[in-house]
Amino acid sequence: MQATENNKVLVKLLPLAIAVAVFSAVATPRTVLGQESAVSEDESSTVVYQAEFFDQYQPFSVNDMLARIPGINLARGGGDNRRGLGAGGNQVLINGRRVAGKGNEGNAQLSRIPASEVEYIEIIRGTSGDLDVRGGNQIINVVLQQAQSSQSYAYEVNTDHYHDGKYQPGAKISVTGQNLKLNYFLSAELEPRWEFRDGFERAFDVNGTLSNTVDRDEGRDAWPVTLQANLGYEFSQQDTANLNFQWNDNEYDSYADRVLTDFSVTPATVSVERDTIPTEQSSWEIGGDYMHVFGNGNRWKTLFIVNDADNNSVRSRYQVDDTTLEKDLYLSNVERTRERIIRSSYIANFSQAHSVESGIERAQTTLDTSLQLGLLGSTSAGERFGGLAAITDSTGTVEELRSEYFAIHNWQLNDRMSLESTMLFEDSTISQSGTSNRSRSFTFFRPRFDYRFDLTTSVQFRATVEKDVQQLSFRDFTAGVDSGDDEQNAFEGNADLRQQQLWRYEANFEYRLPQDSGVLNTNFFFEDLEDVIDNVDVSTATQILSARGNVGDGERYGVRLDGSLRLSFINQPQVLVTAGLNLEESTLVDPFLNIDRERSMRGGGSSYSFGFRHDIPSFRNMNYGINYRREFYNEFKVYDIDKTEQYPKIGSYFGWVEIQGNTGVIYRFEVRDSRDRCRLRTRYAGGTIATGYIEEIEDSCSDAGPVLALKIRGTF
Repeated sequence: MQATENNKVLVKLLPLAIAVAVFSAVATPRTVLGQESAVSEDESSTVVYQAEFFDQYQPFSVNDMLARIPGINLARGGGDNRRGLGAGGNQVLINGRRVAGKGNEGNAQLSRIPASEVEYIEIIRGTSGDLDVRGGNQIINVVLQQAQSSQSYAYEVNTDHYHDGKYQPGAKISVTGQNLKLNYFLSAELEPRWEFRDGFERAFDVNGTLSNTVDRDEGRDAWPVTLQANLGYEFSQQDTANLNFQWNDNEYDSYADRVLTDFSVTPATVSVERDTIPTEQSSWEIGGDYMHVFGNGNRWKTLFIVNDADNNSVRSRYQVDDTTLEKDLYLSNVERTRERIIRSSYIANFSQAHSVESGIERAQTTLDTSLQLGLLGSTSAGERFGGLAAITDSTGTVEELRSEYFAIHNWQLNDRMSLESTMLFEDSTISQSGTSNRSRSFTFFRPRFDYRFDLTTSVQFRATVEKDVQQLSFRDFTAGVDSGDDEQNAFEGNADLRQQQLWRYEANFEYRLPQDSGVLNTNFFFEDLEDVIDNVDVSTATQILSARGNVGDGERYGVRLDGSLRLSFINQPQVLVTAGLNLEESTLVDPFLNIDRERSMRGGGSSYSFGFRHDIPSFRNMNYGINYRREFYNEFKVYDIDKTEQYPKIGSYFGWVEIQGNTGVIYRFEVRDSRDRCRLRTRYAGGTIATGYIEEIEDSCSDAGPVLALKIRGTF
C-alpha cells in the first residue's frame, strides 16, 4: 500500500518532468568552453577542476560544484565507524588541511562555503605523506582563493510543506572571509524538523485470525539551532593553526496517539493511549590543530577534539477514557557523552620516494546514563518515577581510555605505483561503574597496506588489506530504551562486550573516461569478522531477556559497482547520469537458533540506485534531476530472544528543479520522500524463538508522506 502511494506521487510529478525534458531537449545546449583546460590530471593521478570550469553553471556553494563532477560519490563515500582520527572517516580537506572535528568536519561545511571563494578543487586518487587524511579511497581537497582582505555572505531561506498541510520555515546564513593572515568561516542555521506519521498495525494469531489492530499517529515539532565557527591563522610560513567550534540545541515535544482494538474478545473492545515525550538535545564541540614546518621540509602537527552531548527524554503513557487521563507508564532516559582526543605526529621526508609519519593518539570517551521506569501500582515512588511504582532504577558510567602508537610509511615505488604501510598498536581500558562495576584491558595490533597502480592515465587499480577494530557503542553497556517497541519498555545492558574485529580485503578498479566524460568503478570486498556484535541471551530465572553481545565469528563479502556518465556522445554534455549496484552477503551463526543466517540489520546490505541531472546554462542556469535508491535481496531481519523483525525493501527518491533569477538569486524546488516504515514482527511466547511458540504476527506500516520544499539562495 505504501509503495503504491509513492508511485502515485511519482505519477503526479511525471508530467512536469516530461515537460521540462522536452523543453530542454529542444533548447540549444551551451558548449562547454574551456573544459579541457579547466580540468586536468597531474602525474600523481590527481584530477584538478579549476574554478572557471564551473563558471558556466554559476554554482551557489561548493556542494553545487561537486554535483557537476562525474564519480564524486566515490570520494564522498566517507569512512565507516572506525576508531581514532588517523584512518578513514573524513575524506574532505580545506586548503589541504583536515578540519579537526566530528560533527564539525570538512564534509559538513561544503554546503555553506560559497562557490565564489573557491580557486580549484582536487580529487586526489593517490597516496602521499603530505596528506592530512589516511586510508581514503579518494580525497576531496577544496582550495580557497587567497587575498589580503575579502568577505562574502551566503544566505538561504526555505519553507517545507508536509503531507498534513503543515508549513515550516527555515534559514541559514554564513560569512567567509580573510583579513591578512586570518581566515574565518561563521554560520548559523535554523532548520525545523516537523514530522507527522500516520501508521496502522494488524496482529494475527498463528492461524491467521485477526487478533488486534493499532491505529497510530505520531508527531514531532523540532527547531534545531546550529552555530559554527572555523578560524585559521598563519603565524608564519612555517607555523599555522586552526580552531573550530560547533554548538547545537534541539528541544522539542513529540507525541504518539494509539487506538487499540482487541478482537480476541466478543464484543471487540477499544482503548485509547497517548504518549507525551518531551526531549532535550544539546551538544558542543571544539577542535583545533597546529602545524610547524621545519627547514628541511619535515613537519610536526597536533590536533585535538573536545565534545559534549546531552540527550534527555521522558516518556509518559496515559490511558484515555473520555476526558480523563490515567498515567500507567513513566520512562526517563538520560544520556551524556563526552570525548577528548589529542593526536600528535612527526612527518619525515627521507627522499622523494619515502616519507614516514610516526606519533601517538590519546583518547578518553565517557558515557553517563540514567534510566527510571515506573508502572502503575499500589504504591508511588515519587516524582522520580512519575508518581508511579518503581520498577527499574539504573545508573551507570562507561569510560574508555585508549592509546594508539602508529607509524605510516609512504613509498612511491615508481611514477605509477605507490604503497602505504601502517603499523598501529592500540591499548585501551574500559571501566564501568554504577549498576555494574568492572574494568577490562585490551590490546590490538592493526596493520594496514594500501597499494595503488596507475595502469594507464585513465585506469587505476587499488588493493587494500587491513586489520580493523570497530568502535563500541557504549549505549550497549547499560540499560536503555527501545523506542521501536511499544510493548518492550527498556532493554538490558551488557558489561561483557568486546570490540568487533575484522580483516578487510579489497580490490578496486577505476576507469576515468577521456575528456571528463565519466567514471566507472568496481570494488570487490571480503571481511573476516571476529566477535560479531548482535543480540544475545541474558535471561534470569524469572525473566526472558536479551542484550547486545558478542556472538562469534562471521563473514561479509560482495561487490560494489558505480558508474557516472556525461551524455556527450548524443550531444548532451550537460546531462549527467549515475547508477550504483551493491551486492553483499553477511553471515554468522545465530546464538538462539544455532543456524547460519545473515547478520541482524535494519538497513544496508544490497541496494541499487540511479540518478539523473540536466544543466541548461543557456536558460537562466536552470538544472533539474532526480535520485532514487532502493534496497533489495537481503532479508533485513533482526533476531531477538523472543521476536524477529523483518523490514520490507522500500525505495526513496529526491527530485529538484532550480533556476536563477535576473538578480542572481537562486530559486529551488525540491520533493523528497520521508520514506515509509514497514515491519513484520513475529512474537514468541512460552520461551525463546528456539523453544517457544508463535504468539502473534504484527504487520505494521507508517507514512510521513512526501515533503515539498522551496528554497531561495543568494550571496552578497
